Amino acid sequence: MTDPHRARVLLFCRAVGTGEALTAAYHTISDALAGTPGLLHNELLRDSTDPTNFIVLSEWESIGAFHSWESGTGHRDTTAPLRPYQDHSRGRPFGLYEVVGSY
Repeated sequence: MTDPHRARVLLFCRAVGTGEALTAAYHTISDALAGTPGLLHNELLRDSTDPTNFIVLSEWESIGAFHSWESGTGHRDTTAPLRPYQDHSRGRPFGLYEVVGSY
C-alpha cells in the first residue's frame, strides 16, 4: 500500500512536431532535480491517441515537500525549459493531487 500522504503533480504539456524538444527539456530538468528533497520520482507520459499531448507526473513525499521546493529560489529557473510547452487549455497547466487511497 502506498503512503497516503504522498502527492502527485501533473504538468500538462503540448509538443510541437515530434516532441523531441519537449522530451529533451524533460530530461534536462530531471537531471537538474536529481536529489531534490521530497521528490521521489517523475515520469514523462505521452498520450497514445494524440502524440503531441504529454504529462509530466512527479511523485512527492507530501504536498508540503512539493510546496517547499516550489517556493524555493531555483524552482522557476530549473523548470524553465518546459514552460513553452505548458498546455493552458484546461485553465491551468498543472494539477496537484493528494493520495487518499491506493492498493
